[in-house]
Amino acid sequence: MTQLALITGASRGLGAAIARHLAPAYHIVAVGRTTGALEELDDAIRAKGGAATLAPMDITVPDAMAQLCRSIYDRWGTLDLWVHTAIHAAPLAPAAAMDEAHWTKSMEINAHATQRLVTFVAPLLGSAGRAVFFDDPRAGQKFFGAYGASKAVQMALVRSWAAETEKTGPQVHVLDPAPLATAMRSRFFPGEDRSGLAAPEDEARRLLAQLGL
Repeated sequence: MTQLALITGASRGLGAAIARHLAPAYHIVAVGRTTGALEELDDAIRAKGGAATLAPMDITVPDAMAQLCRSIYDRWGTLDLWVHTAIHAAPLAPAAAMDEAHWTKSMEINAHATQRLVTFVAPLLGSAGRAVFFDDPRAGQKFFGAYGASKAVQMALVRSWAAETEKTGPQVHVLDPAPLATAMRSRFFPGEDRSGLAAPEDEARRLLAQLGL
């Protein structure tokens, strides 16, 4: 029986690679802001004999996320897996010269949206489902003020959720990706030699193997 996986941040990078890896064992509900990239993902999933439901939407819009989760409930009743890779990578900047708009957007996407999604998705996962998040410990590093702080908030939240549900479920996992050859990293480190970075496809395979997927 095909299981159901919700991937938030599925349009590119690690999220897209995870979606491709999970298909066709999972029907993929792919959430992302870029319709064209989601359509390319759908083509790749179909080529493997899998199926996807595309949800081109912004995770920071509460009504959209609530409607998505309601639609999942109405159609399938439950959710087996949630993988959250959606992230905002604010430009690197000194703390004393940080653009407030980038700070606000970082907190909205990386922290506030994650919190709302936890409340929306948890009932769908029930006691048997699993949620997966990815750490990137930049808090306190120079020039990473907005990204590091917002990511630290996200990790604090999900680790609390993991502790709270350890005995009751759902299982909440925090994984540690290797440095990835993605567009997000290139924004942080332009001109970096990318030859030593992990390919998203390879890292998706390695990380999911830790969960037996």
